[in-house]
Amino acid sequence: MSKNIQWALGIVVALIVVAAIVLYPRLVVTLPNDGADAKPFTFKDTRGHRYTEMFLIGGNAITKDLTANVYNTYGLNGGATTGDSCPAALLDKVDVNELKDQYHVLASFKNGPRMWTLDWIEVEMGKELDFGGMKARWVNWLDLKGLSLKPGGGDYKNITVGRHTKFGFDKGKQVFILDDPEGNSWAMKSFSLITHPDQKFDELPTLGSRLTLPPGWKFRAPVLERDLVLTPDNGIAHITQDDFGNTYDRVGGPYSNFKP
Repeated sequence: MSKNIQWALGIVVALIVVAAIVLYPRLVVTLPNDGADAKPFTFKDTRGHRYTEMFLIGGNAITKDLTANVYNTYGLNGGATTGDSCPAALLDKVDVNELKDQYHVLASFKNGPRMWTLDWIEVEMGKELDFGGMKARWVNWLDLKGLSLKPGGGDYKNITVGRHTKFGFDKGKQVFILDDPEGNSWAMKSFSLITHPDQKFDELPTLGSRLTLPPGWKFRAPVLERDLVLTPDNGIAHITQDDFGNTYDRVGGPYSNFKP
């Protein structure tokens, strides 16, 4: 091999090393353990209250092995008195690109506004962060492997969430259920105002007629004959979304006290 070729190859190798040093921190991010000092919170009369989740996304962008720390606005930003913990005056100013740089993550995502269909919540909440003036506390991590955060990316898919919560629906209240082809049932915990800002609570009982349900999926809206309590299984819950972006938790088995 001639000296010129060796010299050229040396430059190429050096450039690759430099590029790796520069790019690696931008492509591989380890998220902080913002749930390490999580404390229990209880919220009552949550049905119809408005909130937003903020995702800070890390992991390996090369292999697409991604996770998110999820932060929830509920109980903050004046929401304890107004029922709206993400008022438009704050939410509309959130810049996800600025947050990505501020928190040194692969990406940031604004998952809201949403409205709770739950009647009460027991949740462990961790570190509180500022998202461009809107406060939110850590509530869980989310497995994003194989998922897209674009509208429709989570529709009718089984999504894994790590959290310590109890979600409650009161006896006599109507709940909104998806049944999948495998015999699993999913209870709506919140409805989305992101892609369908005109959604209204009193229209949810007839939502099934507006959804584009995959083959084998069904929607129903029973009235509860007893309290329904949703719990993760050893800290792991499973969620799905419909094509309106509404979010459901799996029920039955270890995930609730009974299957409605």
